Amino acid sequence: MKRPRLEFGITQVYTGNGKGKTSAAFGLALRAMGRGLKVYVIQFIKGGFDYGEIHIVDKLPNITLVAFGRGQFVNLENPEEEDNRLAEEALEHAKKIIEEGEHDIVILDEVNVALAFGLVELEDVIALIRGKPKKVELVLTGRGAPKEIIDAADLVTEMGEVKHPFNRGTKGRKGIEY
Repeated sequence: MKRPRLEFGITQVYTGNGKGKTSAAFGLALRAMGRGLKVYVIQFIKGGFDYGEIHIVDKLPNITLVAFGRGQFVNLENPEEEDNRLAEEALEHAKKIIEEGEHDIVILDEVNVALAFGLVELEDVIALIRGKPKKVELVLTGRGAPKEIIDAADLVTEMGEVKHPFNRGTKGRKGIEY
């Protein structure tokens, strides 16, 4: 039996200072998997961190998750060479997966943060958007999406923080924030 495929794919961006960008992308992934579509998630910067999503994806059908990163926070003022190398690896991997066109949805989680930190080149991400196959849905997450990314996208959602318990000193909770 032939598996379902998208008739056409667009580029979506989830950005802003509010919570929920990665969660929105995973919600989309869950909906797509429910329809038999194949999803590939490439996490920029998050490799080595213990995020809840890495504990479940191998139990779900039609989804692959690959995380790149050192498992430490990146210093915005002075990123380590290893941070640059891993982000470039993530981008090269994304290019390969997108060009193959085997997956209906490709999520570049936190790619906007990698751009903000200067770990990947804006022109390279724009080239991914412009060069994606017609039937691939591309999703870019992370705060601080540059204007050029917003302009190149078809759908942009900005998560706005109205109130957050972090501002009262509450730490992140397993299963909720990570």
